Amino acid sequence: MKVTIRVMRFNPEVDSSPHAEDYTIDVEPHDRVLDALLLIKGTIDPSLAVRRSCAHGVCGSDAMLINGVERLACKTLMNQVASGDDAVVRVEPLRSMPLQRDLYVDQTTFLENYRSVKPYLHPAAAPPEKEYLQSPGQRAKFDDPTKCILCASCYSACPVIAGKNPGFIGPAAVANAARFIFDDRDKGVGERLGTLDTPDGVWACENHFDCTRVCPRGIKVTKAINQTKRAITSFKEAGHQTV
Repeated sequence: MKVTIRVMRFNPEVDSSPHAEDYTIDVEPHDRVLDALLLIKGTIDPSLAVRRSCAHGVCGSDAMLINGVERLACKTLMNQVASGDDAVVRVEPLRSMPLQRDLYVDQTTFLENYRSVKPYLHPAAAPPEKEYLQSPGQRAKFDDPTKCILCASCYSACPVIAGKNPGFIGPAAVANAARFIFDDRDKGVGERLGTLDTPDGVWACENHFDCTRVCPRGIKVTKAINQTKRAITSFKEAGHQTV
């Protein structure tokens, strides 16, 4: 089918602001949006800047707005976003991050927020001689956020970051904190809650559920955020102090 890919273009060396450029190409219904963009880059306009790596929905590199919704270009089929011949598919960079060029955005703040929750294991006890052992039930408590690929779709979709509080640490950071907060092998609860128990931390979330709706891995991000809120409350009610 013949479709038009409308790409939001921006080259800081020559452009004062982003602008749309149309590329009409032939695609198959089960081609991916990433295939269409690479076709444009390879045969029409090699200057198109698009980030991608594994192309299989694992690395999260090619998250972007497709018809106004955060998606992975490598996992989105043309027939999911184009109704047929003469359809127009809009492709834009993620929101709430500085635009670098075309579909490239600067993820520095997003990744700094992620690192601030110390997303790694603080052992609650001395490491065992062999592997750590956990029951399926223990693992289930934190299994969901382990699927995060740091694509930043949730960060882009968050209306709090886009609106009243750009300093909000963001859904991905909280979800990755929850991955360790509810891991019984970990002892770093107080330290992480101290990072999260601030106006720009977990309490900034207003439960819009946009993060959950756009997550390409199906993570219940809002649930993890609310569980973390309850963990902070329980931690402080038990007489502990956040740091």
